[in-house]
Amino acid sequence: MKLSNTAILALAISSITAGAHAESVSQDFMPTQLASTSAQSEAKGFIDGQSLSGSTRNWYANEEKKRGGTFSYERHGETLTGSRRINWVQGTILNYTSGFTQGTVGISTEVAAYNAIALDRSREDIKGGSNRTLAHSNGDAVDQWSKLGLANVKARISNTTLTAGRMNFSSPIVDVIGNRPLPSSFEGVAIHSEEFDNLSFDLATFDRVSPRTEQSLSKFRTEYSNTGVETDHVNTAGVNYQPLKSLKTSLYATQAEDFWNQYYFGATHELGDSSVLSLTTGLNYYKTVDEGKKLMGEIDNDTYSLSFGLTHQAHTLTFSYQEVNGNEYFDYLHETNGIYLANSLLSDFNGPNEKSFQIAYGINMAEYGIPGLKFNAYSARGWGIDGTHYVGTAYDVRSMDGEHHYEYGIGSSYAVQSGPLKATTIRATYTTHRASENQADGSINEFRLVTTIPFNIL
Repeated sequence: MKLSNTAILALAISSITAGAHAESVSQDFMPTQLASTSAQSEAKGFIDGQSLSGSTRNWYANEEKKRGGTFSYERHGETLTGSRRINWVQGTILNYTSGFTQGTVGISTEVAAYNAIALDRSREDIKGGSNRTLAHSNGDAVDQWSKLGLANVKARISNTTLTAGRMNFSSPIVDVIGNRPLPSSFEGVAIHSEEFDNLSFDLATFDRVSPRTEQSLSKFRTEYSNTGVETDHVNTAGVNYQPLKSLKTSLYATQAEDFWNQYYFGATHELGDSSVLSLTTGLNYYKTVDEGKKLMGEIDNDTYSLSFGLTHQAHTLTFSYQEVNGNEYFDYLHETNGIYLANSLLSDFNGPNEKSFQIAYGINMAEYGIPGLKFNAYSARGWGIDGTHYVGTAYDVRSMDGEHHYEYGIGSSYAVQSGPLKATTIRATYTTHRASENQADGSINEFRLVTTIPFNIL
């Protein structure tokens, strides 16, 4: 990975700033040793450890395209357009999880039913459906629909668990995405091991994804491909290691069969005392190369982000630089959150050869006597997008020559602290994105209001 002069300068300035303050976050080395406790030894039994819980989410989004952009939809065989799209959906999850049976090998199961109700069913509002509102082929909203979101069996020895079936899974390359009324999930087999205090392992293979707004399972495809090619198998392995109390690292490798091999390294380091001044440094790096039959064409892509967050009591100011080195998009698997880059916002700022910079500010009102209330604002700009040297067929980027764009957003969230609605969250955001002629994300304003209420039955 080649860091730009901008990133190197930012790193130097931040290091000097942090060094001027007391290092209250421990920098002690953490020796790797066996975990002192075993999760399986504390198993309560299949029935005694069971739980029935869930959540319901009210998800509203109002988008308006600018600079002549439009959404399209069908009515009576005629294609109509409009600049505004509205989606309003209630998503509910009911999750049953058994306890683990007692003994050397514990067995457990998990089943979750997902249900969605379209609260806005206007064909004109939803504009033919999307990954926000499920719609029939004629563009009418599906009034309500349900599916099995999770259905798996687990076997556990000590602190190592094998899961088979449809599951949640989280890693920097294959990760559940939950930014809609319902989340995605994956079907396959996974092993997660925490046999050491500061070292954990993941190993998994998946053949299908359950999308956020679809009733059926799908093969994997990529987020930015314009060819629609699919793959049957995604294999991933990784390790999470904490060498210092202040430093966490991750290393993962994933094969999307006949697409690519993708490698990830990430690190987060904390320094200083937030009551005075603390520095959180984050590095995310992806290397992507073509694999097998090369259904996505030739790929050789290096992408990284580097962020520095300064915190003083309730206030956090973060600077993030991101760079794509490659003539194609930095791409990731569709219906995953496999993009742990600092500038992945409404836009991913991941165009070919793109550079981007973000400034973000957040305030935690708990410091001022209102726990649970937070505000944030950010501004991000991307430039230098150049796809003119791309020779493949998977991406529509050749018209991108010096493209640029910017985005800014404000948001507020509140989490209920006590009472029957404890842990209920309300989140409101307003985002503006403006783009040059051939930048893919276009010019759009979006307002979202999302309320999530968790509940426990058993």
